[in-house]
Amino acid sequence: MILVTGAAGLSGSAIVSQCVAQGIPVRALVRNAQVATRIAGHGVELVEGDMADPKTLGAALAGVDRALMVSTANEKMEETQCIFVDACKRAGVRHVIKFSGAEDGFDPDAFVFTAMHERIEDYLERSGLAWTHLRPSQFMQVYLREARTIVEADELRLPLGSIELAPVDIADVAAISVEILRTDGHDGCSYMMTGPEALTGNDIAGYIGAARGQTVRYVPISPERRRDDLLAAGAPAYFADGIYDQARERLRHPTAKIHLETHRRLGISPTRFSNFARRYATQFARKPQLAHDIS
Repeated sequence: MILVTGAAGLSGSAIVSQCVAQGIPVRALVRNAQVATRIAGHGVELVEGDMADPKTLGAALAGVDRALMVSTANEKMEETQCIFVDACKRAGVRHVIKFSGAEDGFDPDAFVFTAMHERIEDYLERSGLAWTHLRPSQFMQVYLREARTIVEADELRLPLGSIELAPVDIADVAAISVEILRTDGHDGCSYMMTGPEALTGNDIAGYIGAARGQTVRYVPISPERRRDDLLAAGAPAYFADGIYDQARERLRHPTAKIHLETHRRLGISPTRFSNFARRYATQFARKPQLAHDIS
């Protein structure tokens, strides 16, 4: 039995969808099954529970051999995932795959979520359970958050200066995750993964513009401006502060390294950003004006 936690979130739901597409039975842990119906499908067993409350995990962990552990990146992520590791050990789960994250050269003391991921990985390794770490870089899907500004102003405003990033498609990561869940030989492995290209903000804006058929201009902003914009939009302070720290750390590492070893080992073809942008072109496209709208 395979368990995927955080199954209603962006990453977890992508992994569950890959299981469905490949006909692999999967148990999906969600907090509220009534609002998680979009991930339901043939072979998906929805189970309610809270990763941070072991009393709610009995049905979720019963008979599970492998669990893929993913949870919301918030201020309680470390506590939540360490509690879940302990619950897995008590329930007799053999192997926990941690959905982590990494970017080359990042100082964990400079970015809270890198530090948390590393401490959780250490905790899992000391647990006595078999473990595997998945370490994707930035997701291509984070650029969907910028769709409103792109649609309204034809601009991509980010604190990236002229640095390179190598974003990876969540669909690739999900396919890799399913291969690890369904096959042996991954115990004690840490898998870095990026997209196939080192891209600047100008490159990313260019691909989005080409996909939607309307030019997008990259506008570099400061990390401080990005944090202020997020707070003004109602983002939680921990998230805005984390994005600020992440931007500052990225600016210290202007050259991206490409890691496709995991794709190659597991036979997953890496998605190029141009293909991702075309897939989501309608979300980035400026809405056409109605004939009577002359404002």
